[in-house]
Amino acid sequence: MRKSMAALMSLALAGTLVLAGCTGQPLSTREEGTLGGTALGAGGGAIVGAAVGHPLAGAAIGGLLGGGTGYVVGNSMQNTQDANAQTQQQVEQQQQEIENQRQEIQQMKSQSETE
Repeated sequence: MRKSMAALMSLALAGTLVLAGCTGQPLSTREEGTLGGTALGAGGGAIVGAAVGHPLAGAAIGGLLGGGTGYVVGNSMQNTQDANAQTQQQVEQQQQEIENQRQEIQQMKSQSETE
């Protein structure tokens, strides 16, 4: 029973790592949070599970809880980053508009001085 559970956990972890590695792009903040939470949860769960005689069950439960928590934290961080990027883009657009208006004002001043 323990060997099959260990094999299943190893297979799941290997599959997750293979899928994450195949994307060819860096992990998003959300993905990093989920992966990190899963690893920390599984490690902590294995330690607690070993103390009560069920390290694999502890690792599985800890991995699920850690992955869920890591996703929530990573998702929140990703949403904040996205909002900041959008705000920065709006600021840059407004700065460009201000510069265009300054140039128009300068042109209007030049035209009025020549008249």
